[in-house]
Amino acid sequence: PVTDGSRELHSLCAQLEFLLQFDLKEKRSFFGQRRDYWDFLCQGLARCRQEHEGVHFVTSLDKLKTPVGRGRAFLRYCLVHRQLAESLQLCFLDPESLREWYYARSPFLSPQHRAEILGSLYELDCVTFHLAL
Repeated sequence: PVTDGSRELHSLCAQLEFLLQFDLKEKRSFFGQRRDYWDFLCQGLARCRQEHEGVHFVTSLDKLKTPVGRGRAFLRYCLVHRQLAESLQLCFLDPESLREWYYARSPFLSPQHRAEILGSLYELDCVTFHLAL
């Protein structure tokens, strides 16, 4: 199993975060706080399901104060529960929402790149992750 001490885990998470932040449009909340990929994921998952267990878990953690911290915790939760590819695929279902959140260079706006990314993430479902959540 992959644990918190794994160098590959840190590299994987950094690459995932890079992809999710790459060409992300700068958005602000009503109170002026910068919105990040965490907000994109919450919005995308809210459209598809009543409530995603990972979103519920992350929002229940009082220690997490920033969208980036919440996003990182969500990625780890999804890796442990083998839900990362499925969760992202649900967020990518609405092309209009993708264009609302991402500029044209984002790989998520290209059907071919999006399929390649999701294919790779679905392969991670056979990997066991034992991470501290």
